[in-house]
Amino acid sequence: MKKILLTGSTGFIGSELLKNLSKNYKIYVTLRKKTKKNFIHKNIIKIYFSSFQNLNDKIEKLKINTVIHCATHYVKKHDFKDIKKLSDSNILFGNIILENLEKMGVKTFINFSTVWENFNGKKDNYYNLYSAYKSSFKNIINFYKKKFSKTKFINLVISDTFGENDKRKKIINLLKINYKKRVITKLISKNLYMNLLNVIDINNAIRLILKKNYKSGTYLLKNESDFKVSDIIDGINKHSNKKIKIKWLSNNIIKEKTFKFKTLKNWKSNNSEIEDIVRIITK
Repeated sequence: MKKILLTGSTGFIGSELLKNLSKNYKIYVTLRKKTKKNFIHKNIIKIYFSSFQNLNDKIEKLKINTVIHCATHYVKKHDFKDIKKLSDSNILFGNIILENLEKMGVKTFINFSTVWENFNGKKDNYYNLYSAYKSSFKNIINFYKKKFSKTKFINLVISDTFGENDKRKKIINLLKINYKKRVITKLISKNLYMNLLNVIDINNAIRLILKKNYKSGTYLLKNESDFKVSDIIDGINKHSNKKIKIKWLSNNIIKEKTFKFKTLKNWKSNNSEIEDIVRIITK
């Protein structure tokens, strides 16, 4: 059985990958000692660490086929108190994993990036400090890419995501909560467009990478279509007896461009249609 080291297993994407992949792979998850998350599965091995030195001491002894690096700390708009956590989570933590790739015998390192590193389709146009840190980490990856020639480095760029178990303060979850409570949702514009990707499709992309021989490089995971949020609202009102209450704050056209990286061969966003979004909101 292949062994995977998964970071960020308590986050939205990481927890979905853990649930999905632990059916077929032995998964090692990194957890801070204060973490109370309870994973019960014969294929999940928990690695608790109290410090970065402690983490280093533990992972350098492992034998791992693949690392899936989901760990991150997201802040849309930072202030001074956020800087250390942004640095620790988005740079230092991942750097310790990278430093130990050769010792662990890792064949493939999979990293997640954000479209916000190239905001509105412009290269190195950072939307916020978080995206600047994510881009800086890719430069660190490039250093280890030269150092560890036997390891493949795959970077996956993603946009907004959604899923049934999403608890984040994202637009789909907000609509879901307000729909159930019959509360009015204020949205910035009736002409807001978004590219939304179901976490199921991210799971499928990871499974493809684990099975097929993809080359090192950066790949874009995005929906084939941008959705107009008002069309999602119309879909809810069409397929549900209970109507969703919306207050549109403007009619401005808001549609961001995405920087064009290559796509992952044989992968498609089959679970990210408007119908999938409506089902999750109204379930």
